[in-house]
Amino acid sequence: MNETMNLKYDITNERDVKDFVDLFYQKVNQDDLLSPIFNDISHVNWELHLPKMYKFWETLIFGSAAYKGNPFEAHIPLPIDENHFDRWISTFEETIDDLFEGPVAEHTKLRAKSIAHVFQSKLKYIHS
Repeated sequence: MNETMNLKYDITNERDVKDFVDLFYQKVNQDDLLSPIFNDISHVNWELHLPKMYKFWETLIFGSAAYKGNPFEAHIPLPIDENHFDRWISTFEETIDDLFEGPVAEHTKLRAKSIAHVFQSKLKYIHS
């Protein structure tokens, strides 16, 4: 197989963000551990949620300040634990790796891990 046919590039624009967010949440919706949290417990309205997530990641990656909100607050009442965070991280990293490679993609994965770690730590403290 010709390696050059499978060239990936780095995350460079809003379209790239939309692509990885859409693919990530497609995977989440097919995941037996994560899908019930989003759909059965949180009853996520995907038409509203996805544009928020585009803005959230655009803000983190490009410093656009497009996102306004408190993402942690929505997670407080959810019955989520280390297993959920581990699956979220692995799904996120897999999604980025499926589509991109480069320093921005690597930094995006690190940001996701950091966010998950902070959320998990705060939730553990709140619920203890």
